[in-house]
Amino acid sequence: MSSWNDFLGPLLYLNDPSQYTLSLGLQQFQNEISTEWGLLMAATFLMILPIIILFFFLQKSFIQGITFTGIKG
Repeated sequence: MSSWNDFLGPLLYLNDPSQYTLSLGLQQFQNEISTEWGLLMAATFLMILPIIILFFFLQKSFIQGITFTGIKG
């Protein structure tokens, strides 16, 4: 979980902007003068969209896993 949200590690190790992770790419929408909030929100939505789609396709499996966790054999 900690490597999923890691920001500082890739920032230190990557020199080429084309290899940046998604969190570093989102940070590029902000600068000292202004922030493009519309572009930042659109990019954030596109970043979390695959996770939301995956959840909806696997929702039944998640719920069954939670339901059967406390049941003994």
